[in-house]
Amino acid sequence: MVAMTYEGSSIDPAKPSIARVYDYLLGGKDNYAVDREIGDVFKRDLPGSVAIAFANRAALTRAVREIATTTGIRQFIDLGSGLPTADNVHQVAQRHAPESRVVYVDIDLQALAHGRALLENNDRTRVVAADVRDPEGIRTHPDTLEIIDFTRPVAVILSAVLHHVNDDEDPAGIVRYWRDHVPAGSHFFVSHFRSGDNPETAQAEKVLQQTFGRGRWRTDVEIASLLDGLEILDPGIVPASLWRPDDTATPWDSGERRELTVWERLIAAGLALKAQT
Repeated sequence: MVAMTYEGSSIDPAKPSIARVYDYLLGGKDNYAVDREIGDVFKRDLPGSVAIAFANRAALTRAVREIATTTGIRQFIDLGSGLPTADNVHQVAQRHAPESRVVYVDIDLQALAHGRALLENNDRTRVVAADVRDPEGIRTHPDTLEIIDFTRPVAVILSAVLHHVNDDEDPAGIVRYWRDHVPAGSHFFVSHFRSGDNPETAQAEKVLQQTFGRGRWRTDVEIASLLDGLEILDPGIVPASLWRPDDTATPWDSGERRELTVWERLIAAGLALKAQT
């Protein structure tokens, strides 16, 4: 996730961060009391918040593995990467294709500091301080250009970030920029809070907007429209737990499929391809 409301030159422990709240929901330790307080609001008012966070992270892991093992893509840009957790993009990609290169992008200072510390000895990764709403600045950043070859296919990762971009900030335009600046064969992974037309969705959106002053749940059709001009691959835009699940994914217990909870249905995922024109 991305912290998009941060201003200043130092970490402010009195100001909540989307990245740190997400870290708390995933069981991490890189958060402050103000983040835990907000995280507890999510846990209390949205008791499925933890399930949402883990379903999203698992889908991201599967998507990166899929790209690394089936497409030949060896360069990734993770937009709004958040705080490092287990199985970060570079760890998954390099596990299957050691030559993979990854650029992490975030604006949260703590996420940047931890990312740089984690990656200090990994010469195939870079951490870029930038806002996802400035794709031109990200693409042309010297650290990006140092390891990403934009004449070759790229995997653009937009995991749990576009729902923090309000409609008037043109989230589709962000995707469109990257679509227009990467070659055919590039892949786009998107996960996004999913409107379920139910009380849980309405409450979740209300909590997010009251907490951070931004946030937009979108329907499957609206999420798909963010990927206009790209070919959405099977199984389409679906709840994250149902996106190409393996035997460790949440919809299966002892090998038997079960119904997802309403909370697990509140995060969707999809993978899209920029096809040959």
